[in-house]
Amino acid sequence: MSTYEAAGVSIEAGDLAVEMMKASVAKAQRPEVYGGIGGFAGLFDASALKGFTRPLLATSTDGVGTKTEIARQMGIYDTIGEDLVAMVVDDLVVCGAEPLFMTDYIAVGKVIPERIAEIVSGVARGCAKAGTALIGGETAEHPQILKEDEFDIAGAATGVVEERKLLGAEKVAVGDVAIAVASSGVHANGFSLVRHIIKEQQLALSSHVAELGKSLGEALLTPTTIYAADMLELIANVELHAMAHITGGGLAANTARVMPTNMHLTINRERWALPPLFHYLQSEGQVPLADLERTFNCGVGMVVITPAQSVGGALALLQKQGHRAWELGEISAAPQLQAGVKLEGTYQTR
Repeated sequence: MSTYEAAGVSIEAGDLAVEMMKASVAKAQRPEVYGGIGGFAGLFDASALKGFTRPLLATSTDGVGTKTEIARQMGIYDTIGEDLVAMVVDDLVVCGAEPLFMTDYIAVGKVIPERIAEIVSGVARGCAKAGTALIGGETAEHPQILKEDEFDIAGAATGVVEERKLLGAEKVAVGDVAIAVASSGVHANGFSLVRHIIKEQQLALSSHVAELGKSLGEALLTPTTIYAADMLELIANVELHAMAHITGGGLAANTARVMPTNMHLTINRERWALPPLFHYLQSEGQVPLADLERTFNCGVGMVVITPAQSVGGALALLQKQGHRAWELGEISAAPQLQAGVKLEGTYQTR
């Protein structure tokens, strides 16, 4: 007899997963959310935008890539959702947008309700940190396509920014200063290289690494910093011109995306030490510096570009928020062929 369950899909397990995640989702709400989860669509009261003169809606979608494989091997599922939220909402905030609501999509080989609930608890916790509402999602069972313990996760969010408050390259001026905001670790980019190093060097995720103070797997699963709420506070209190979320492509390439094509920024590596996890990966994998910096954030998760007179206020507020931050360099004029971002010098010794 051919049934849906015989094909590997359990409707009952899916229903139980939804029930188990409701408590977590309830903690990731905003007053504009209309109704609850369980319908065919999430609803958000757009009358909240009446106070804007010219509201621009911003949208972003992302996943966490093969970091999910590290989570699967470690059997730790309650942090990967924070990574997802960070990758999405921190792309929104760089243009000045407040993330309003988010939806997620989880694909699994087999629905194990407790595991789905763990993943969603991380998404909900991340949304609460970002001040955004989790208003819906989808869990899909893909038997025979994914192994029973394999999964992938993606999400999308919508935000809003007043047009006159939009941040970006058009506001950056000569003499502006770039400020680095520290990352919490690898975040959720470059895990194909991480996994390659682990495989080639036969590293064990469960092995304690003295210089990291924990196992390699635990260090790699450190959740991505969710900057959104703090960056919105920074925007409200300090004059900012642009921000860059340092993800795939690294520090230079992502910062260049929010700079005019006739300006240049030289970043001196001597202003900070390469965090132990990146040093460990570089050493174990014999990774060339250029590849390391193209693949990983190397300790900088967000870059803020501000007028020189705002640097002190920005650094003070970032410190108050609990972030480690420092000046990267000053924006200068440059011929188009010399424009962009360049790193020079040597990282501080730890």
